[in-house]
Amino acid sequence: MDQETVLGEFRDAGALLEGHFKLSSGLHSSVYLQCARVLMDPKRAARLCGAFADKLRATGVEVDLVVSPAMGGVIVGYEVARQLGVDGIFTERVEGEFALRRGFEIPKGARILMMEDVITTGLSSRECIKTIHEWGGDVVAAGCLVNRSGGDVDVGAPITSLVNINAPAYEPDNLPDELKAIPAIKPGSRGLKS
Repeated sequence: MDQETVLGEFRDAGALLEGHFKLSSGLHSSVYLQCARVLMDPKRAARLCGAFADKLRATGVEVDLVVSPAMGGVIVGYEVARQLGVDGIFTERVEGEFALRRGFEIPKGARILMMEDVITTGLSSRECIKTIHEWGGDVVAAGCLVNRSGGDVDVGAPITSLVNINAPAYEPDNLPDELKAIPAIKPGSRGLKS
């Protein structure tokens, strides 16, 4: 799947938004990718995650387990795990830190794909990877459908993504004039208000 096809899937789902958005990181951007909308259609999710799984296989990386950070990574992590034929689990925040719950475990030395929907700053990816390492897992790859950093972010593992876009994100006190003129909305999983 090429970049235009992937972005077309987001557009068709109403998941590629333009305006002024406050991201879960606290940064602001003129572009927002609402992966929950693109993944709500099981056929579309299977197409995108299947294309990702094919791209990962082409790198030669083999994984034993897919681990995703909740909330955004849960659906994409599950579907990528299904496509790869391995189990998929997720981390959840407990008192502000990612942890494994629900009886999930990571076998020592397991080859792990840490899978996200979108990577912007890489913070939740790095936090998830830290938890995987604490359990003794070996993160052999990080994955995402969309890498908003243009490929510049470092999460501590090689990143495979379906799409790399350069969607600048700004500190709230350093907004370009065109964003200053529009009220910010926060459509993500951590709230709906600016």
